[in-house]
Amino acid sequence: MTELRTLKVALLGCGNVGAQVARILLDDADMLASRAGARLELVGIAVRNLDAPREVELPHALFTTDAETLVKDADLVIELMGGIEPARTLILTAMRNGACVVTGNKALVAKDGPTLHEEADKAGVQLSYEAAVAGAIPILRPIRDSLSGDRITRVLGIVNGTTNFILDQMDSTGAQFADALAEAQRLGYAEADPTADVEGYDAASKAAILASLSFHTRFSLDDVYCEGISSVTAADIAAAKDAGFVIKLLAIAEKLPAAGRETGTETDAGTGVSVRVHPTLLPREHPLAAVRGAFNAVFIEAENAGELMFYGQGAGGKPTASAVMGDLISAARSIVLGGPGRAETTTGQVSALPITAAVTSYYIGLDVADQPGVLAKIARLFAEHGVSIEIMRQTIHRDADSTIESAELRIVTHRASEAALAATVEAVKSLDVINSVTSVLRVEGV
Repeated sequence: MTELRTLKVALLGCGNVGAQVARILLDDADMLASRAGARLELVGIAVRNLDAPREVELPHALFTTDAETLVKDADLVIELMGGIEPARTLILTAMRNGACVVTGNKALVAKDGPTLHEEADKAGVQLSYEAAVAGAIPILRPIRDSLSGDRITRVLGIVNGTTNFILDQMDSTGAQFADALAEAQRLGYAEADPTADVEGYDAASKAAILASLSFHTRFSLDDVYCEGISSVTAADIAAAKDAGFVIKLLAIAEKLPAAGRETGTETDAGTGVSVRVHPTLLPREHPLAAVRGAFNAVFIEAENAGELMFYGQGAGGKPTASAVMGDLISAARSIVLGGPGRAETTTGQVSALPITAAVTSYYIGLDVADQPGVLAKIARLFAEHGVSIEIMRQTIHRDADSTIESAELRIVTHRASEAALAATVEAVKSLDVINSVTSVLRVEGV
């Protein structure tokens, strides 16, 4: 039997995911060797504190605080530190010294992916980051490889388990946002400071990555329009539920016609891409509406493949470690076979469109005077702005002495440009029959 070569693996970071990656490398060494075609030797784990408690018992001799020296002598580097620095510098050092890199650092890839890919190309090494989006769900490789012969037109994703858990709790129990967030923190789904999750920043990083791979163009975090869920109320959830919808925080990337451009070929000169994250109403029969708890799912529409959905655990030590190990085996095999690193496919040059160019539907809640002609005024105003009403429901409210009546209107529009919809809402606010605009949310899947 031919003796397998040994590849040195350096691990940066030993949190929940890192600890599970180290465990797999040590416990499943023989299985990994048979699949990679080489033995994967964990030569060190760089950490800030050598004596910090770990959830997995690992040999103390593996730990070091000298990350720079560790990466310079490795064939494969796994970066699970998070943050921008020193992760960025260590990844660049590793690649310049000939190491393939696997990372789960969504913030870094979204912010500085082009630089990282350029350095990987120069060094002829592989840069992989399946774990950066949707945890255990294999989504980046299918987009990059399996769908490379197709044209993706739209991606909708629930890519943050914390916000999905919170919204699911609000939908299923009627809880207020603060109470659902407290429960998520108690169960360990939300951090003590949940800002990155509830304000949509985590999902926005993932949206930039999904858009870049789906449309073969480099999009950064600055290209993503972002709204979080902290302003979603129990009343919004209840009204959506009554109308047959569920509210989800969606990461959306879709190709749209860009007015005034000449039609192109591979460069897609006649199109642009809208990349955005915001609370969204979905019909309860939509596949993404059934994604409960802290699970993630990504829904893809492609010209030839049609509709595809990928579902699974979006976070956690073991699920995310699974994605890391998939990338590691792929990188190891590229070294064993002697081929170049897998290059980024940026064959298109598609512009990122502002949120005003997005095409969507709106759900609008209005408190209005209950008097003749109100509905006609509102409908006429919508028509003047080129926005068509799909659904309009009215509920009458009467105060205790029955002398004053108001009505609650719930309107769902047909799809139109974001600019037209926003202008319509502003115009509605100026009508004398409008007491207040109670909610404005975007709608998909209708």
